Amino acid sequence: MKWNRFQAGGALLVLFVALGVGQFAVQKIAVAQTRGGVQAPRFEVDPFWPKPLPNHWLLGNAIGVWVDERDQVWIVHRGSATLAANEKALELKAGDCCAGAPGVLAFDRQGNLIHNWGGPGPGYDWPTSNHGIFVDHTGMVWIGGNGPGDSQIMKFTQDGKFVAQYGKPNARQTGKNAEGQPTFTPGSSDPANFGRVAKIFVDPKANEAYIADGYFNRRVAVLDAGTGKMKRFWGAYGKPPDDTVPLGTYDPAAPPFPHFRNPVHCADLSHDGFVYVCDRVNDRIQVFRPDGTFVKEVFIAKNTKASGSVWDVAFSKDPQQRFLYVADGINDRIYILQRDTMQILTSFGDGGRQPGQFYGVHSIAVDSQGNLYTTETWEGKRLQKFVNKGLAPVTSLHQGTVWPRTP
Repeated sequence: MKWNRFQAGGALLVLFVALGVGQFAVQKIAVAQTRGGVQAPRFEVDPFWPKPLPNHWLLGNAIGVWVDERDQVWIVHRGSATLAANEKALELKAGDCCAGAPGVLAFDRQGNLIHNWGGPGPGYDWPTSNHGIFVDHTGMVWIGGNGPGDSQIMKFTQDGKFVAQYGKPNARQTGKNAEGQPTFTPGSSDPANFGRVAKIFVDPKANEAYIADGYFNRRVAVLDAGTGKMKRFWGAYGKPPDDTVPLGTYDPAAPPFPHFRNPVHCADLSHDGFVYVCDRVNDRIQVFRPDGTFVKEVFIAKNTKASGSVWDVAFSKDPQQRFLYVADGINDRIYILQRDTMQILTSFGDGGRQPGQFYGVHSIAVDSQGNLYTTETWEGKRLQKFVNKGLAPVTSLHQGTVWPRTP
């Protein structure tokens, strides 16, 4: 069969049209996939934030972080005592370097230190081991503690003036056993004292303080934030807490444990009225109504043992709080979840000492621009900032170290 030039030209035209249609179809599919694909906030570490501390100060275990309404970043850490015990490489007070910074520090948006205070004083019982910090809608700074005898929480002004203390230290200690070790009474039903509080969250609408209580007790407690009077409390699945049940060892293959394991590490309230509780060692978040009614649970990195995977949570700053951020101090990651489905979209971070990496990422908070702030316990001992770069398509379940990209 012979083709004339008109037939050949027609064939080429058909071919070019087909190629064009095919290319257009591929482009259309790619665009559709981009538009319909999963998106999540993208972050980059700011390696220059905060600015260096004055006075040769060092951080101990950085054990709590919160961002107030003016975007001031507050942290609580374990200062001089921790440094004296754990900084083996430094001969403290034997030279110019170094000293533990005061327990409470606050930084402005530029990373300048603007507040520093904390420690024992008249009229209150400073915790033996700091844990958790929150600045409420009235400007009060709340402090918890998870050391021996810490069964109290406190409020201060932003300048460190004592305002109130709820609970008394050593409220759970009943005496000593034959070996001379302290003995304790169960306290998850105590209406006046606590059991090594991990975190505080104050609801400005109801003026109620949600207490993650905690390292000794097995409950969420809710107080009147003005008076400190306890209004209600609950355990796992919204049931009464039971301190007599042996906690045993977490087994990822076992049915979900019917109680909180110590510690109950966070209890944060969303705008739409759900309480997100970090049941850390059980590798799960349990969600409740403010009255303690159980709603649902989700497991995060369920095979994680030791200290567990769910250390702290924070909400994105859009009005719907579309995303939930979860700090995991064992796997050293920050998970980004779609809050309505509780599906993990992606995660970032890795173990290490470089900016953007973690050594025991412990607490997490968000400023008005959606930037994230993290603190690290154990040998991490630092505060980091992660800049929100806006929504971006999710290309991997785990991003690793989110170093700043070059233009």
